[in-house]
Amino acid sequence: MEALHAAGKARSIGVSNWSAKKLAAMLAHARVFPAVNQVELHPRLRQDDLLAACSELGTHLTAYSPLGSPDSAPMIDHAGASVMASDVVVRIAAGLGKTPAQVLIRWAVQRGTSAVPKSATPSRIEANLDVFSWTLNDEQMAELSTIGPQERMLHGKFWCKEDGPYRTLADLWDD
Repeated sequence: MEALHAAGKARSIGVSNWSAKKLAAMLAHARVFPAVNQVELHPRLRQDDLLAACSELGTHLTAYSPLGSPDSAPMIDHAGASVMASDVVVRIAAGLGKTPAQVLIRWAVQRGTSAVPKSATPSRIEANLDVFSWTLNDEQMAELSTIGPQERMLHGKFWCKEDGPYRTLADLWDD
């Protein structure tokens, strides 16, 4: 990726699912440090420490699954509660006349991250873009930022292999 950057074929490079520990270790080796780190990020997995570390390193944090992957539970075998169905999210959305998805995307943007929600439905895609003409107040942000428990919906078990670089989830996520 650094060669592509040096050749002018990429303006910037990024990583996905890198912990603060892995990013810090990269500092000693990288000629071009990642401009972005894309990770699972939503109120049930705020990743506050990673957000702070990325800010210090000058790496932007992008949220994948900002809605908590509501349609993927059977596929990836997670039993966590739906982020979009959270009482806090639903109540705030109703009070603002917005959808739960809009509230979650706005929360991410207001924290200084970007968000990449998935949808194939044109009306939902359009609604997901309507998050820049309004804001969440401090109380709403605080409520959304205290939803628990903190847990990954995309646990990553499928990346762990006995003979691979990540043998356990602790290896993968640096927990």
